Amino acid sequence: MASSSAAPRATRRVGWGQRMSRWDIKLSPYLYISPFFVLFAVFGAFPLLFNVVVAAHDWHRRAGMGDFVGLDNFTWVLRQPLFWRSLENTFSIFLWGGIPQLVLALFIAAVLDQNLRARTFWRMSVLLPFVVMPVATAMIFGQVFGQFGLLVPNLQEMGLLTHVDSPFFQDRLLSHVAIGSMVVFRWTGYNALILLAAMQAVPRELYEASTVDGASRVRQFFSVTLPSIRPTMIFVVLTMTIGGLQVFDEARMYDGGGTGGGHGGADHQWTTVVLYLYDLGFGDWQDRLGQAAAVGWIFAVVIGFFSLVNFLLTRSISSSRGPRVRISKKTTDAVIARARAAAEESRRQAAATAEPPTATSGADDDAGAAGVPRADVTKEGARR
Repeated sequence: MASSSAAPRATRRVGWGQRMSRWDIKLSPYLYISPFFVLFAVFGAFPLLFNVVVAAHDWHRRAGMGDFVGLDNFTWVLRQPLFWRSLENTFSIFLWGGIPQLVLALFIAAVLDQNLRARTFWRMSVLLPFVVMPVATAMIFGQVFGQFGLLVPNLQEMGLLTHVDSPFFQDRLLSHVAIGSMVVFRWTGYNALILLAAMQAVPRELYEASTVDGASRVRQFFSVTLPSIRPTMIFVVLTMTIGGLQVFDEARMYDGGGTGGGHGGADHQWTTVVLYLYDLGFGDWQDRLGQAAAVGWIFAVVIGFFSLVNFLLTRSISSSRGPRVRISKKTTDAVIARARAAAEESRRQAAATAEPPTATSGADDDAGAAGVPRADVTKEGARR
């Protein structure tokens, strides 16, 4: 009879190297991704949390933190007419820079998608404005739209825009058009390359089939290309919305510190929300860090709202699936049973219509198997 007590197992000692190997397997993935989280915590999460503290206090750049005021900074900002004027300017500049930018990006991407010579050269060329610093772009365009620039004297000789000396600096709408043209110049090529990548992923069989059906290039663009790149186009619109509402460098350096002193014009014709935030917290004529932080949070809510609208638009447009229909198990079993019954009925009908084998054919088969000619077997059967 075997002993009921089992023999004790030998203790296996784990060496120092094996322990380090186990710790390496467990900790290495976290160490590899830790730089991103550390940098985000230092330069992303901490400023956001600290901004909440600043927005809730009477904070000044020189005096430091003051008394706790709660939501008073937010109410003060919402009561300022200049804040609402800057919000109107921001949306106006965004529309003047966003809509032409999207149209031109689609057109350039469609042209680059064709069989062109030196395609790599042209694709690199459209990205050159994106490499130019925004400050340099704003200063160059400021000289172009200036009183003695390339555009205004020629227009005034034609009898246009003669009511003021510097129409693109004194007129509110024209200043928005000028700043919007800077945004178009800088970001069109970047968005065109993103749309080009989406266009090249469209199956070429769709274009071949539409060509056989007699569709022109324009009809192919609207009926094949645009529906195929809808998700990418919505992504471009989303990023363009977030970036366009945060325009700052172009508005700040548009006049070069001239008539507007870098504050958006003498009458705040092109003061954007971000420029208004900068003037509140760091401008020479303001020292209101608490109110500037409140402006930042209010504007973050505005951008978040438009981002949510774009997200819902993406879900509704980019999805090609129809509404899901849920079918119960009972209905599924009934459909399967009807299909099986129909198949069985078809088999019975096929068996009933089939002709039974005749005696002659059976005799022929036997004769063939015995090596006797079929004609002789038929005659023998007739004699019998």
